[in-house]
Amino acid sequence: MVASTPRRLPRPAVALLAVSLLIGWSELAPVHLPHKALSPPLDDEQTHKAVEEVANQAQLEQDDPSVRLMPHPPAGPDNLEICCLHANILDFYLLNVLSHHSTDNQHTRRLRSDLSRISHDLEAHGCNITRYHDHQHAVKFRQRYFEHGQHRRTKALGEVDILFYYLQDYC
Repeated sequence: MVASTPRRLPRPAVALLAVSLLIGWSELAPVHLPHKALSPPLDDEQTHKAVEEVANQAQLEQDDPSVRLMPHPPAGPDNLEICCLHANILDFYLLNVLSHHSTDNQHTRRLRSDLSRISHDLEAHGCNITRYHDHQHAVKFRQRYFEHGQHRRTKALGEVDILFYYLQDYC
């Protein structure tokens, strides 16, 4: 009976295995959990439909679609800070835009109700809306809004979809 000798791995293979372990082949891949919104209406299909309907209708009524009221989100801050910044703008929408818009349309009624819920939920999650009142992003939005004259509410309604998408992305 011939004794079997253990098979030896060539040294390059051992070195490759060691390097592979060091660079992370043995680590578990990071788990990406689904994004859970801070407010249920942010993930609701009917809210999304209402946002689209109201924005599309207002966009048809705009006189200058090339001007944008909503600035792009600032680079650098974390998601919660950008979320709270847009919650401040949402509060402005609720007080100055949607409160003056007719509720004859079912989409407008739903939008107003759902955006109010989002605002309430974000405050419950720690967004101090007044803290962002003087942030340059919020100030720039309000300046552009008031510079737009008598058509400013229509222009803002035409961009409610942009605000909603920012809230979805960062909240």
